[in-house]
Amino acid sequence: MSPDVEQAKRALRADLRERRQLLSDQQREDAASGLTAQLEELVAAHGAKSISCFLSTTTEPDTRAFITAAVQRGIRVLLPITRADGLLDWAVANDSDDVAEGMFGLPEPTGEVLGPIAVNDVDLMIIPAAAVDADGTRLGWGRGYFDKTIGSMENCPPVYAVTYDSEVLDSLPRELHDQPVTGVVTPTRTLDLSQSRP
Repeated sequence: MSPDVEQAKRALRADLRERRQLLSDQQREDAASGLTAQLEELVAAHGAKSISCFLSTTTEPDTRAFITAAVQRGIRVLLPITRADGLLDWAVANDSDDVAEGMFGLPEPTGEVLGPIAVNDVDLMIIPAAAVDADGTRLGWGRGYFDKTIGSMENCPPVYAVTYDSEVLDSLPRELHDQPVTGVVTPTRTLDLSQSRP
């Protein structure tokens, strides 16, 4: 790993984290309703019956209303659970609001734990991101969980990252282990970047 690239990523993450913390409650609410609508359209466009998503933190674009509505419509939603070995377990979302605090203080589901291969059956993956660029490069938060997961899947479904509008950038630093995404979903639009995936 190049120290220059890692330093550039670290500085960018710090800047993006700070910008997210400055958003007002109203901006967050507006973003949440816009994101829910965009994600619902994405799922419908892909005809997805089984998806993976994530429980958003307080500073991330809010995915929780979308997850609840998807579960109520009969869509199977897998939510990630972090493990110490760098892999993700999964749990099926239900309509309860029960959330546990996982590793790194992240919100995680409390349902029955399924192993890492459970995600191989989904039609669509919706994952967190700090930023995404026009080539489909995704900047995560530096732990590599989703890069490992996507990189290990034999038949990876379409993968869409979730960000705020201002976090879709022209270019991002990229390393060999960084897995490209199919597209990006923001509160106002969904961009298809599928030319970036083999």
